[in-house]
Amino acid sequence: MDAYSTLIKGARLIVETCMTVKEGDSVLIIADDLHRKHARALAGVAVSVGARVVVADVTPEVSAALASMEYPMEPAPHLAAAMVNSDVIIITTVLEWANRFAHVDPVAASVARGAKIASVEEGMGSWDLTIDDIRATTERAERIIKAMAGARTVRVTSPAGTDVTLSIEGRPPLKVVPIKEPGVMMGPIPLWGEVAYAAVEDRTNGTIVFDGVMLGVGVSGSLPEPIVVKVKDGRAYDIEGGAAAEALKRALALSDENANVVAEFAIGTSEKEKYGSPSEKGMLGTVHFGLGDNAHCYPGGQSHSRTHLDGTSRNVTIIVDGKTIMENGVLTI
Repeated sequence: MDAYSTLIKGARLIVETCMTVKEGDSVLIIADDLHRKHARALAGVAVSVGARVVVADVTPEVSAALASMEYPMEPAPHLAAAMVNSDVIIITTVLEWANRFAHVDPVAASVARGAKIASVEEGMGSWDLTIDDIRATTERAERIIKAMAGARTVRVTSPAGTDVTLSIEGRPPLKVVPIKEPGVMMGPIPLWGEVAYAAVEDRTNGTIVFDGVMLGVGVSGSLPEPIVVKVKDGRAYDIEGGAAAEALKRALALSDENANVVAEFAIGTSEKEKYGSPSEKGMLGTVHFGLGDNAHCYPGGQSHSRTHLDGTSRNVTIIVDGKTIMENGVLTI
């Protein structure tokens, strides 16, 4: 059981450092039953700095969505209205649900209005994290963005068998780091860091091997065996790899015509994440690819889908327009 004093320590990092909540802010905290104490701690700290706070319990939504990929991720109208009328939105739920929730209309609408929005990673109060760590995660993201400025073609390989080429031509980067700014896309905090791109929808070709974590397949932690995805002209056309692969195929089949589009390419920048955690996607040395939607979140994205499912590839080598920026998981720039 988490001690309340420990949760308060973590809540202060979230509220005061990552979200920079200030007096008069309208703060919405979205929580499930497993994170009720976390929500109380976050609310208490937000009130202490002079914010107005509302806590929304979405336990039924989280349970239903995790039980079936057919359950819609779009929130009910009254929760959507609360989101688009909030200055700060903090989500403390099962992280898989929060990651999928990032791709709904009210998140995009809230960001467009200039809100700050983030989900809270597991382990509140026990994070081995300093302000210098946060700065380092951010600095790596900025280095990657600089190295990839004007990039057209990216090739990603990995020891597990990933060998895929994609285009990010004309697609601006999305920097997702622990200090949230108004009007910037939702992401997990405080450990997470990534640079994400909307992959040009019809220009990804090759093989992606998910050998880390995968959303939407009912597996908590690392995949028991890799999922091998063959891609042609931007669409996954063959998926193999045991029970998790079958679950992924079912999830895509239950969605819509764009669910199999390779929509996102993202590079992790945090040294504080761990293999097998829900936040492995933000870990330095990994990339993740998202299938389905990229129109809600990523600059220039044209794929509209009610699904966005991410998987990670570990220890990757990344070659950008012929220049290696990461080799076997080590940043070389």
